Amino acid sequence: MFSSDNKKSKHLATMETSTQQNIIAHGTKIVGDIASQGPFRIDGTVEGNIKTSGKVVIGKTGFIKGTLQGENADFEGKFSGKLILSGTLSLKSTAHIEGEVHTSKLAVEPGATFNATCSMKGTVKALSNEPVKPRQAETAQRPERQA
Repeated sequence: MFSSDNKKSKHLATMETSTQQNIIAHGTKIVGDIASQGPFRIDGTVEGNIKTSGKVVIGKTGFIKGTLQGENADFEGKFSGKLILSGTLSLKSTAHIEGEVHTSKLAVEPGATFNATCSMKGTVKALSNEPVKPRQAETAQRPERQA
C-alpha cells in the first residue's frame, strides 16, 4: 500500500519537472542534440538539434547552430540552420536569423535580420477563398473589343 503511494508521488514529480523551464545560461556551450517536453530559454550556445513541444526563447546572447523543432519561438539572439515551428516565430529587433524557416505565423520587429528561405503554412487557404472579380470584368470587356 505504501509503495503504490510512493510511485504516484514520483510520477507527479516527473510531470511537474517536464513543464518547468529549461535554461542554458550565458557562457554555457552544448554540442549535441536536446529533446524536451518543456519550454527552453537559451542564453548560451547550442550546436546541434533541439526538439521540444514547448516554447523556446533565445536571449540576446543566445546562439543556436543546427535544427530547432518546436511550437513557438521568440528570438533576440542568433540562429543559423533549419527552424521548424508549428506556431509563431517572433523576431525582436536584435534577432539575426539565417537558414531555412518553416512556421505558421511570423512577427518581425524593425531592426531584425532575417536572411532565410521561409515557408508559411496555413495562409494559403485564406487566400484561395477570396472571390475572383477582376476576371469577370475582363471577360465582359473582351466581346466589346472584338465587335
